[in-house]
Amino acid sequence: MSVRPAMASISFSTITTLFIFILTSSSCSASTPSTKTTPHPFKKIYAFGDSFTDTGNTRSASGPSGFGHVGNPPYGITFFHRSTNRYSDGRLVIDFIAESLSLPYLQPYRNIVSNASSSDASHGVNFAVAGSTAINHAFFVKNNLTLDITPQSIISQLNWFNKFLETHQGSKAGNFDDTLFWVGEIGVNDYAYTLGSSIPGDTIQKLGISSVTSFLQALLKKGAKYVVVQGLPISGCLPLAMSLAAEDDRDSIGCVKSVNDQTSAHNLVLQAKLQDLRKQFPHAVITYADYWNAYYTVMKNPSQYGFKESFKACCGSGDPYNFNVFAVCGTPSASACSNPSQYINWDGVHLTEAMYKVITDMFVSGKATHPPFSYLLDMKLRHG
Repeated sequence: MSVRPAMASISFSTITTLFIFILTSSSCSASTPSTKTTPHPFKKIYAFGDSFTDTGNTRSASGPSGFGHVGNPPYGITFFHRSTNRYSDGRLVIDFIAESLSLPYLQPYRNIVSNASSSDASHGVNFAVAGSTAINHAFFVKNNLTLDITPQSIISQLNWFNKFLETHQGSKAGNFDDTLFWVGEIGVNDYAYTLGSSIPGDTIQKLGISSVTSFLQALLKKGAKYVVVQGLPISGCLPLAMSLAAEDDRDSIGCVKSVNDQTSAHNLVLQAKLQDLRKQFPHAVITYADYWNAYYTVMKNPSQYGFKESFKACCGSGDPYNFNVFAVCGTPSASACSNPSQYINWDGVHLTEAMYKVITDMFVSGKATHPPFSYLLDMKLRHG
């Protein structure tokens, strides 16, 4: 379902400025290891995705670094106590997943290739890049969609992965028996970049899911055996979407209905494709991480999970959602709340560490993973 009718009054230049916010980045990445010592079945994680998963590739990726606000306080204030180029006040889902497997936090790929000090790829690599798309960047260039200033797509990340394998293993294939592949959310940016254009949402859905399917097929053909694929979130609940949409475009939980319908429809098609892949690769375990319903569950009863603020961003400025494109988090005019753990949203686009932790717990417990994450772990232990 298209979001354009609800946002037709928004100028293209305004949308351009707003969505550059999603892409901007800065220096710094974190490598603080987990302190857990309990043995777990995986020795490595390879992660892919966009800003919901990126732990430091954006600054080093080719293309403009934008405002650079993610390198400024108060980003990272909750856990790392400094900016780590993560789009949050602390850890992301991928960080909590690493902790749950007693693995260090993943180094960004660009740190590895630049031989950055303390960069260690022995426990895996994070290839995710903020602003990445599912569809190849050339599509956006061809259609003059200048919102997409990040040249990396999910296929670009696959190319990075191939280069990494050739450099570190001498081959584009490998033995992945002890490796978890985590494919974070990818596709929200594709829809965002086409706002104000004549390209239908159905076209973005078709091309985006086709690209992600090809990406997954490539991983599985290389020998990936344990794969988790996150769906799209209910991005209609983000302050950015709430500030753009018409006030009468709301669903039962108060979020932007057109946007949430769009991501829900996308996820249904994605899940059907994953089922096809399970049939094509019966020896692999492919788990769907239901980001949409996990987020929705919290929004329905936020107080149950310790949240007091569902819609306002913790860090930012302005009414009614504490989000203003001219004073975004990390700029001098913005400020952060004193209690991020009580907020679902961090900066108007991304979530707080507390929310990422709740979502991760739902993934790990099996409440929002299909088949359950425990099934994937059991299969790994059973087959060694």
